[in-house]
Amino acid sequence: MEFYLDLKKRLEEIIKGHNFKEEEVYITTKALTPEEAIGITKRKDFPLLNGKEVLVNAEFKGDIGQAYTDSPATFKGTLKEIIELDLESNYDKALFIATLNAVMKHLNLADRTIHCKDNEPEECGEKMREYFLNHHKKDKIALIGLQPAILDHLKDDFQIRVLDLDVEKVGTLQYGVKIEHGIKDYESVIEWADIVLATGSTSANGSLDNFTKLNKKVYFYGTTIAGIGELYNLNRLCFCSK
Repeated sequence: MEFYLDLKKRLEEIIKGHNFKEEEVYITTKALTPEEAIGITKRKDFPLLNGKEVLVNAEFKGDIGQAYTDSPATFKGTLKEIIELDLESNYDKALFIATLNAVMKHLNLADRTIHCKDNEPEECGEKMREYFLNHHKKDKIALIGLQPAILDHLKDDFQIRVLDLDVEKVGTLQYGVKIEHGIKDYESVIEWADIVLATGSTSANGSLDNFTKLNKKVYFYGTTIAGIGELYNLNRLCFCSK
């Protein structure tokens, strides 16, 4: 919770400096339809397509910020109200982080805040493979959050283990790799890995601290962590988002 209190202070400083507090921010999730969120993809096993997660879509002065969540919410109100959220629930965290991303995008303090679509997730997976071949060719990778395109593009060139919390996926083979439990197998997988590639949605489900304090190289992927990544100088890989 200490992290989220600090994050609230940082956003409050930003919006006070630009006199935004009483401006309206529109946050909607009609639980963005799969086509709205990720377009038409060849691969059909993305979490956005099976209803496990949705995208909260925040609009601020024409700019968009998004956040993955399992607790979508609809909201219309002021930034003052967003700052006053207690951030105890995933519902509040998603509202807050999507808003943070939209505000920082508007101020050109963050970029790539809109999820890639159509064939772009596949392009991202291939670019991820190229990046790790160039920078971490011999390293063992812990993938936090089952992202099918990334896993499929990395599995042939790297030793890789995957952590996830979806009980329907844990214990199954996905692209030839066994999916391990995100809590029960955490220590084993992290100790084994040379580097960690974690979903940015860890910032919206309260588990981000599990990865920011590790004594090894950690990368985050995705749009959810766009603003937080800039504020805390985190390593972020997100090749095809807008």
